[in-house]
Amino acid sequence: MVEPISWPDVERLIAEASSTEQLKQFRVAWLGKKGWITAQMKELGGLSPELRRVRGAELNTLRNHVATALDAKQALLEDAAEHEKLLRETLDLTLPGRTPVAGLLHPMTRVRRRIEDIALRLGFSLAYGPQVESEWYNFEALNIPKGHPARDMQDTFFVDVPGLVLRTHTSPVQIRSMQDRQGALPVKVFAPGLVYRRDDDATHVPMFQQVEGLWLDRHISLGDLLGTLTEWVGELIGPEVATRFRSSYFPFTEPSVEMDVGCAICRGSGCRICKDTGWVEILGSGMVHPAVLKNGGYDPDQVSGFAFGMGMERVAMRLFGLDDLRLLYQNDLRYLERFQSGGDAV
Repeated sequence: MVEPISWPDVERLIAEASSTEQLKQFRVAWLGKKGWITAQMKELGGLSPELRRVRGAELNTLRNHVATALDAKQALLEDAAEHEKLLRETLDLTLPGRTPVAGLLHPMTRVRRRIEDIALRLGFSLAYGPQVESEWYNFEALNIPKGHPARDMQDTFFVDVPGLVLRTHTSPVQIRSMQDRQGALPVKVFAPGLVYRRDDDATHVPMFQQVEGLWLDRHISLGDLLGTLTEWVGELIGPEVATRFRSSYFPFTEPSVEMDVGCAICRGSGCRICKDTGWVEILGSGMVHPAVLKNGGYDPDQVSGFAFGMGMERVAMRLFGLDDLRLLYQNDLRYLERFQSGGDAV
């Protein structure tokens, strides 16, 4: 241990230190818990009051001098090391710059924005609802009674709170939009959002994006529905796409129709995606059921309208030529970057 005799000796040793490691050793030796000054302070108790006062003042002065000198020398050595480092390092301004990696929107974000843009140009307004929905809004208000197959545990994600469910479609926004308008006409809304069903294969995923369209007014007909869908899908996918309508059944519409588009994978020749038919269902639609109109607060004898619902992933399949929807949600940048320069229509 270094045992300084006087301040000049301490000052000289600090001034001669050539590294921060030496300073660290000096600090421990003189100011540490077991250092020389600390030990001297502990011995003050054995001195007379007069000597204790004088010796204590001397030790406090010495400790302050040592601490100040150590800090000053520490700063000096660090500045010298930084200066030496700057002298060693060089910057070659002739090297080419690094091109920043360009980000990209997720394919589904691009599809959703395109769908919303077309809907707004057709005069619809956007509407939203909760993803955790009551069974009344999700089922009963849409003419889906208790015991209906759509409410089976094999199809639906229920939550622990009784009466609540992860919504299986965006159709509950229909009822909420009608209630919000309290009988006013027209009701013309577009409801995009996430929905949840217990499906998982090449053309289905448990969480997917759906869009719901609703148009209520006086004297709305099935012809208005078919014309709107033909115009909308033509804008969305392209006027050259083959389309067809088929009669179907949905509890919340009457009559009901489904719309198919030509398969983007096989171009109509048949494959596993289109189940060898050459067609892929893109949406379901129909005239709003009288029971649904009543639940929304409208008189079915005075008001009519149509509704349609579509999974946005089906549109992505058509636009990007996808053969497995699940790849969209695996967050593999190598796969998603395929769409960075492609899909100009989206």
